[in-house]
Amino acid sequence: MADWKERLNIVYSTNPDFNYETEENDEPETLPKNQQKLRVRIEKHGRGGKTVTIVDGFVGTQDDLKQLAKTLKTACGVGGNAKNDLIIIQGEQKEKIVEILKKNGYTNSK
Repeated sequence: MADWKERLNIVYSTNPDFNYETEENDEPETLPKNQQKLRVRIEKHGRGGKTVTIVDGFVGTQDDLKQLAKTLKTACGVGGNAKNDLIIIQGEQKEKIVEILKKNGYTNSK
């Protein structure tokens, strides 16, 4: 049985009709670039005094979110990551990121 990781909390069932229910995260489909309403903001609070730029509002799969984060990090020449539906870019890069997003077709970016 290759699916043992999906049913770690079930040890044994005597019910012959029992089906293992697995949680499937249905990721939302990625909206077209011109329908994405991305918001870019600067944050400093809770980050040890370091300034970061946050891109919020992306609707889509985690792979697409990570790809967009990679594009932004490469264009800005800085580090960062994508988690919890946020893209976090190191440094104060708001104007540059908004410009890059608009150039890449994300027209509803602010």
